[in-house]
Amino acid sequence: MSQNEAVSDLNDTSFEAALTELEKIVRALESGSGDLETSIEAYEKGMRLKQHCETKLKEAQAKIEKITISPEGATATEDFDMES
Repeated sequence: MSQNEAVSDLNDTSFEAALTELEKIVRALESGSGDLETSIEAYEKGMRLKQHCETKLKEAQAKIEKITISPEGATATEDFDMES
């Protein structure tokens, strides 16, 4: 499978499914089982999954809005800033 095909397949993958697959890959790599070529392929897939998960999280963060209430009692929304 080419890298373009792999990325295309990830586009249809949910965050939860990608994270579960990434966790499996990490456990397998940490166990040290498998030959070098298989480990390299798993690592590369893991990196694609990690990037996919980060992208999904950024997309979700961009959709989140914080509800604020002014001292006068008026409500409004503003972008949610995770760093504050």
